[in-house]
Amino acid sequence: MVRSSVRGEVSDVVSVEDTMSLGPRDGGARRSRRGAESGDRRRRRRRVVRWSASVLTLALAGTATAGYLYYEHLNGNIKKESLNIGDAKDRATKAKANAAGQTPLNILLIGSDARDTAENQKLGGARDIGTAARADVQMLLHVSADRTNMSVVSMPRDTLVDIPKCTDAKTGKVYAATDDTMTNASLERGGPGCTVATWEKLTGIHIDHFMMVDFSGVVSMADAIGGVPVCVDANIYSHTSTGHGSGLKLKKGTTSVKGKQALQWLRTRYGFEDGSDIARTKAQHMYMNSMVRRLRSNATLSNPDKLLGLAETATKALTVDTGLGSVTKLYDLSKELKKVPTDRITMTTMPFVYSSDGNRVLPKPADAAKLWRLVREDVALDGKDKKKTTTATTQVTDKAAADDRIAVQVQNGTESGTGSAVTGRAAAVTELLVGKGFTKAAADTSAPLSEDRTLVRYPSADLAGDAQRVAKVLGIPTGQVKKSTAVDGVTLVVGADWRSGSKYTAADDTTPESANALNASDTKACMHVDPDYTW
Repeated sequence: MVRSSVRGEVSDVVSVEDTMSLGPRDGGARRSRRGAESGDRRRRRRRVVRWSASVLTLALAGTATAGYLYYEHLNGNIKKESLNIGDAKDRATKAKANAAGQTPLNILLIGSDARDTAENQKLGGARDIGTAARADVQMLLHVSADRTNMSVVSMPRDTLVDIPKCTDAKTGKVYAATDDTMTNASLERGGPGCTVATWEKLTGIHIDHFMMVDFSGVVSMADAIGGVPVCVDANIYSHTSTGHGSGLKLKKGTTSVKGKQALQWLRTRYGFEDGSDIARTKAQHMYMNSMVRRLRSNATLSNPDKLLGLAETATKALTVDTGLGSVTKLYDLSKELKKVPTDRITMTTMPFVYSSDGNRVLPKPADAAKLWRLVREDVALDGKDKKKTTTATTQVTDKAAADDRIAVQVQNGTESGTGSAVTGRAAAVTELLVGKGFTKAAADTSAPLSEDRTLVRYPSADLAGDAQRVAKVLGIPTGQVKKSTAVDGVTLVVGADWRSGSKYTAADDTTPESANALNASDTKACMHVDPDYTW
């Protein structure tokens, strides 16, 4: 229908032009002909417009079809797996929306050491293809609800953790829960969904998505970007007489690494600082920060061919959860990430202590728990969050009743992602309140709750004064006194920040020094080279 219409309109145009060249040349005829020509021109213009529109429609349809086919091609490149295959999916609850209706984003980045192809086997230095993949790189990327900041927390691959029961979504194979197992083993227990489950069990942080890349993916991505600048403070050759080491060989100063050399940088342990996984994690942070800066400043990525090349490479390199498994969703995610300024991106490492034999690491009890809490509560790790007001949102005009007339229900909210509830905690704090004159305080014997911070809740304005009186006596900040329709009277929820003792100390929101925070805008960061590995 369209083609015949176009042909007909072209013929119409030609016939009009032919007619215009014929006819008598006398004056009367010319005057008569001028009127005819004027009408013909109008008709010709209308036909040309219709013809042009038809051709444009065909061209756009062809472009749209090609674009759709390429879009489907890119979607076909992306490998997808289940997000969480653990047996405790409800342990980590999704963060509540802020006043503007925004929620944080938590994405687990996984670097796989899979040797499932000849290329990965060669890059990984393995003798056999098909050995079980492990999660040698694990980074939790947290994007704040308001998109003003981003925090990244790495877990060293040799951290001993409890891995939950996982069921392979493809084969149905069940992997029993294990204790004190290296975290990188989680990947070989049904796939990345088990690594996600392990993180949620350890941290209590709900993970929205995961993205996984293997050896060859790292190489191809580094090439597509055009190289990532990294720095060493001395010549380095990561190689031992027994054949250990990544093979990385660089001169002192800054070098733009890509291809296999980029992978070597990310895998180097022998030669960086103390030769531990902790040093390797630090090098990975420097690489990622530098990559972010390069991507945001690299004008060549505005080149359509280079951009298409990067899209092709990225989609082939990635394995993602099913909720992120399309180009559109990946693009939407990239737009969210792009909102965060470079100088508000903070890289950290999970605070740790060495195991008793010195060969493995464990989460450092207080510091690691604090870091997980800060992420759960969407507190920026760079310390640049605007100070939250500690005053009540509404003016309290109701005067508090006498202490012995205030009925207070005490709930145990000490359960958290990093520890079980403290038995009898509600009763202990109730006894403390009674000792301070609140003789109507009573412990709630129902199942423990999970609250990071201790709270005082009240249902209506006429009890606001009573609630603030309870908070004042216990030393709880007014910012932790909340109106809530979920309670019937003044309710004290003893949170995970008050697991013991009779004196409440307000939580400190500074990032633990042991997390080794590194800002993405730091262009002077340079890896220290072990003198035994210089050349």
